[in-house]
Amino acid sequence: MGGYAARMSGDGENLGWTLGVLLRAYQGSVVTVIGDFPHGPRGYQTLAAVVGGDHPTQLALAAHLGIDRTVLTYLIDDLAGAGLVERRRNPADRRQRRIVATDAGAEAFEDLERRVRDAEDGLLGSLDAAERDTLRRLLWRVACDVRDIEPATDPCDVAEELLSDGAPR
Repeated sequence: MGGYAARMSGDGENLGWTLGVLLRAYQGSVVTVIGDFPHGPRGYQTLAAVVGGDHPTQLALAAHLGIDRTVLTYLIDDLAGAGLVERRRNPADRRQRRIVATDAGAEAFEDLERRVRDAEDGLLGSLDAAERDTLRRLLWRVACDVRDIEPATDPCDVAEELLSDGAPR
């Protein structure tokens, strides 16, 4: 048995192959809908964390995203330059800056979130809506557990490595 039939003979047990195919397809569809958004998918995920999270400091935001704080500084600079976020003093500690979305950033996120969700639904089109929701919840739970085990790993680096030729960087 060769090719597709061999991969499917395990009834979907080849998780690595499955995740690789989905990740490549996801990246292709999401990059298309994100367009020229600053820093592409990484910028979108950062804005999503800013809009949806309550991260009291830039360091907490970097930890949540799994991004090196110096890399996040450049990313935030570019999002701020585009008028999407701004740095504000943290009322709890005036030495710290908190990253908050501007009105334009919240609007941009709302539009991007809808387009990304539509792309995701297209990618997961073989599943009904309830199955897509279940898959999202299960993947979220596993991803959060993995982050608890290996918090120093930058998820974006892992994704980039998987999408490259597979050679570690």
